[in-house]
Formats: sequence, C-alpha cells, structure tokens
Amino acid sequence: MTPFVTIQNLTKRYPPRNGKGEGILAVKNLSLTIERGEIFSLLGPNGAGKTTTINMMSGLLEPTSGEVIIGGYAITKNPLAVKKLIGVVPQEIALYPELSARANLEFFGKLQGLRGEELAKRCDEVLEFIGLRDRQRERIETFSGGMKRRVNIAVGLLHKPSLVFMDEPTVGVDPQSRRNILEAVKQLNQQGMTVLYTTHYMEEAQELSDRVGIMDHGELIACGKQIDLIQQTKVRDAIVLKFLPEQVAQAQSILRDLPFITDLECEGDLGEKLRILSDHGRQALPHIIRALDDHNLIPSAIQIVEPNLEMVFLQLTGRALRD
Repeated sequence: MTPFVTIQNLTKRYPPRNGKGEGILAVKNLSLTIERGEIFSLLGPNGAGKTTTINMMSGLLEPTSGEVIIGGYAITKNPLAVKKLIGVVPQEIALYPELSARANLEFFGKLQGLRGEELAKRCDEVLEFIGLRDRQRERIETFSGGMKRRVNIAVGLLHKPSLVFMDEPTVGVDPQSRRNILEAVKQLNQQGMTVLYTTHYMEEAQELSDRVGIMDHGELIACGKQIDLIQQTKVRDAIVLKFLPEQVAQAQSILRDLPFITDLECEGDLGEKLRILSDHGRQALPHIIRALDDHNLIPSAIQIVEPNLEMVFLQLTGRALRD
C-alpha cells in the first residue's frame, strides 16, 4: 500500500543574515512515510526542526531541496491540491480576538472555499465537536486558553481534511482542556483522519501515537513504533530512590562512584528522588542498596520504572523533551 505521506530528502537551509557563510541548516535530508489513518508524533528538543518540517509539509515554507508528497500530490508541483487535503493547527493562537468564535470560523471557512449552507453546517459541526456551540457568539478575547486552543483546532477541521497537522496543540492549557484535546485527537483518528502531532509532553506522544519520529539538530534520528524503538535502543529499567532532602547530596556522591551507573538525575518537587539508569537495569538494585547501606543510607521508597519512550528520547538526544 502506498503511504499517504512521503517525505523525500527534505532540506531547509536559511540564508545567513549578513550574507556571509552557509546560513542555518534547519532540516537535513529528512525522509519518512506516514500511513493513512495513523497518528504520527514528531518529537524533538527545541530547535530540532519540527515546526520547520511542518511548515514545509503544509506549503507555508519552500524547501531548499527534497519533496513532500501527500495523497499522491507533490507539494512543490500541486500545492493547491495538497492544501485541500490538509488542515493546520499552529502553535500560535491564529484567531481574531475581537470576533466571536463563530465569526472566526466563518471567516476562515470562506478562505478555505466554503460558502452558504455548507459553511453554516460545517461551523455547527466543528463547534459541536469542540464542545463550544453554546459559546459560539462570545468573543475570543473572553475565552480561556483552553477554549481558544479548541477553536484553533476547529479552524483546521472546517474543510474536512484527510490529514491534520497539530503543532503543540496543548501548550499552556489546564489539565482538563488538555484531556479534552487529546480525546478530540483520538476521535478524529477513529473517524479515519491522519494526524501528524508534535508535543513537548512525552505522555501525550505515548498515549496517542501509532508511530513516533525523533528529530535532533534537523535530522530524523529514529522512527518507528514505541515498542520497536525501546528494543532498538536497548534502554533498561530505571530505578527511582526516595530520600530525605538532606540525604540526597550524599546519596548522589556515593552513587556517582559506581561504575555500572550510566545516568543519575534528581527529580521530585523537592529534588528528594534520584532516578538511576544502569547498563544492568533492575539487576543493579542490590548493589546500589549495598553501597548506600555501607554509608548508613537507606532510601524511604524504591520504584522500578519500565522502559518507555521518554527513556528512548533521553538516550538518543541526551536531553529531556522539554529542554
């Protein structure tokens, strides 16, 4: 089966500001495919090239080289055909604050070619979908951040796209709004829509994704199902130990000297927990406890964390997703 989206050697180099040098290489020879009907999450630290990639895929930014093919149409040769197939939900709230939710939808719907009864029907449908039909006549400037995000999503859905780009759609929203947005993404996917999703919240990617691509420094460094990425990178269990706050520094000093520990980080509200990574996974725990006991240190709690996408990301990039 032919993939719904094919990206071939996509590259974007921005020219130097002073006219000298080679400029900034934001995306380098990126190639991947997205199947029809899947949720594909594109992850990477800040500056990895995710938004630049989405902007090229949606026709907002011209590639330096390479090609994007969506639904059989090349974006550089048939941009109008591609734009009929895609919806874009940008990071920024792209709405007119002084207009009502419905007026915003009507305006953007007309830009997408909708008119008359069809426009009215689609406005009704997307307002119902995002749960704001009873607030449709209120101005955007009176809405909460989560409500604005939901209207932002509705704009991208008006023309019934086959593929929707969602670039960090839950930034700055409260937990309830985030949950509403995630459930909306799932519902869209159940209706057959293909979703390209970016986020700085690893738990969202873990919950939503059929497959994941990880970018760093403009390159795609890993791509696949979560379980396959865990197996390929051979990440091990993490051990989390909890101490009294005044014991943490001593525990760190002891554990850093153990040769089999590969990473050691503080976490918790008070920095009272130590997350430990080791080549031996959970088998390292008896040796860790013995080393601490030799210095009369006993953790108040012990947790074994199974390998997950966040561990894969940290191992591949050396950074947490939100760094």
